[in-house]
Amino acid sequence: MSMEEIFKTIQSLIAEQFAVEPEEVTMETALEEDLGADSVDLVELVMAMEEEFEIGEVGEEELGGMKTVGDAVNFIASRMK
Repeated sequence: MSMEEIFKTIQSLIAEQFAVEPEEVTMETALEEDLGADSVDLVELVMAMEEEFEIGEVGEEELGGMKTVGDAVNFIASRMK
């Protein structure tokens, strides 16, 4: 799966979860600042990514490193190798 495909999938997950238009979600979109995500939102998003990409469980320390959509895309790409 390419980075672009990973991004598009995460973009649609975020659009659905945060009720925003997919076009509003970019690699630079900050999860907390731009989307207003709290810790519960982030856990729900990570659970959706775990299921969608079949990457297994993501640890709390790894979750802490996800500040932007780009961080999430890079994380998923590294887990899928």
